[in-house]
Amino acid sequence: MKKRITLVAVILTLLIVAAPLFGQTSPFGNNPIRAMFIAMDAQDIHWLRLNQGAQEAARRAGILYTMQAPHNKIDTAMQIAIMENAITSEYDIILVAPQLATSMIPVINRARAAGIKVIVVDSPLPAGSAYDAFIGTDNAAAARTAADTLARAIGSRGKVAIVNAQAGAGTTMIRENAFREQIRARYPNIEIVGVQYSDGDRARAMNIAQDFMRANPDLAGFYACNEGSTVGVGQAKRQAGAAASRIVIVGWDKSPDSQAMVVDGTILAVMVQNPTAMGRLGIETGMNLLRGRAVTRDQDSGVNVGTRSNIARL
Repeated sequence: MKKRITLVAVILTLLIVAAPLFGQTSPFGNNPIRAMFIAMDAQDIHWLRLNQGAQEAARRAGILYTMQAPHNKIDTAMQIAIMENAITSEYDIILVAPQLATSMIPVINRARAAGIKVIVVDSPLPAGSAYDAFIGTDNAAAARTAADTLARAIGSRGKVAIVNAQAGAGTTMIRENAFREQIRARYPNIEIVGVQYSDGDRARAMNIAQDFMRANPDLAGFYACNEGSTVGVGQAKRQAGAAASRIVIVGWDKSPDSQAMVVDGTILAVMVQNPTAMGRLGIETGMNLLRGRAVTRDQDSGVNVGTRSNIARL
């Protein structure tokens, strides 16, 4: 029996099938195929929905599956340790959403050298990095759409503040930079007054938004780059009351809280990803790779603009 390393982390162990439905065995021996999803954290509903998609795909494939995650989005050392444990434990498929892409490259390389199929989900690695497949949103295209949506709502002029999640995180930095580039290229009368990073924490994002509003009484809008930041900015607008009623918020990700804020008008729109599809495609792609089948290396899981009129259906 293999020794397993105990990690002090948020561990969501979901053993989906006790005996493989189709007699599938691991390349590492006559054992069931095992897959692990290593999330950024276990708090955001985005990761929980991705987990649901992977879990269901694993059930259908007849393989064992587990999800593990650090306590928060800024514990890259723990995320690396979880992946090292997966390598030692000889998992067959790893789905990983890197907190800090550059820091994860060496351990991803070690996993692939060990014969594990590594599927990067949600957060891309830098160009030229080695991985078996990437599945996620076209974040740059969606961020440009977010910029256009916000610009139209404020009449293509005024001051806008950005509340991002983690500085340096691949996905959210793409969302920030593509938004900036679209505003600079197409909307010369919009001024981005600054960006602050909340680490995806709602309370911190709320405080940041309040500071932006105090420093800029004529602020026209906010762009928030993930679910926690979006909800925190929405909470700040709610607390400010009538004084902030004209401020337009465009953010990211559908959750019960962000959806409620879109419906009541606190938030104009959120970019709604498809994390369930990311998880499903991740497991399916990993299984195809184990079978020696050709796969599309970079796969777009899709995004929609969620507004009051359609968010309930997305």
